[in-house]
Amino acid sequence: MSDTMHDALHAAPHRDEHTGTTTTGHEWDGIRELNTPLPRWWLYTFYACIAFAALWVVLYPALPFTGMGLLGYTARGAADADRAAQATAAEPMLARLRATSPEGILADPDLRGYAVSGGRVAFANTCAGCHGAGGQGNPGFPNLADDEWLWGGSLVAVEQTIRHGIRAPDDEETRTSMMPRFVADGLLTAPQANDVAEHVLSLTDRATDKAAAARGAAVFAENCASCHGERAEGNREMGAPRLSDQVWLYGGDKATILRTVSYGRGGAMPAWERRLDPATIRMLTVYVQSLGGTEPAAQ
Repeated sequence: MSDTMHDALHAAPHRDEHTGTTTTGHEWDGIRELNTPLPRWWLYTFYACIAFAALWVVLYPALPFTGMGLLGYTARGAADADRAAQATAAEPMLARLRATSPEGILADPDLRGYAVSGGRVAFANTCAGCHGAGGQGNPGFPNLADDEWLWGGSLVAVEQTIRHGIRAPDDEETRTSMMPRFVADGLLTAPQANDVAEHVLSLTDRATDKAAAARGAAVFAENCASCHGERAEGNREMGAPRLSDQVWLYGGDKATILRTVSYGRGGAMPAWERRLDPATIRMLTVYVQSLGGTEPAAQ
């Protein structure tokens, strides 16, 4: 190393004549960078943050491979504890719901208010995916916000449907009534099915072929009236809908009606008895029945 380089390395640092602060030795176009030290409070805060982070890594599961910190805390465990606390707080009211009939729940203002509120939440979690957020229904899934109930809208009927479902394969007490596939199974010819469709349309003054509708009335009386009624007023014991109104589960245009007659319908609803707490079923019963408006609670 030359003497000149040695002297440059060991020369005293340059000090700014205006501030008295040493410079870093960097210079750009005659401008020198001051070597201003950080405030002590900032340094202490920085070191405290480093110490806190190190302590956090040890106490909590901050690193994937540590599994669990010394405190044994996990977010999942905290959530489980919160749910357990909520369940404990709700248990007295849930026990009352389990021990009270739906009619008794309606007669008790406290239970009724709790059941409707809890039923609304349970409906959103388990039923809204098919029946809609407000129970308004979807194609193939009944509207629960009117009084056109396929299987009855009393508390007893609603609870039976919720508990055991409709055509639920895993429940022996489920309702199993099924509409025949009249054309597919050779019970009717295609022209006869067309006549029946025209007759059904005529019930709401929408027939396009009066002669076909007249022929269809006879076919209807022989094949359909046993379930839907002679005047097509429906039959709740069979789950057969009324056909003389404008409420349609799958659609009321001729093409849809013809498909229904030809190939039948067999929608299914799960049985909830083994999936939900009895108190939740009671809450759902009260809430769903309340959506229907004027249907009497007891029949």
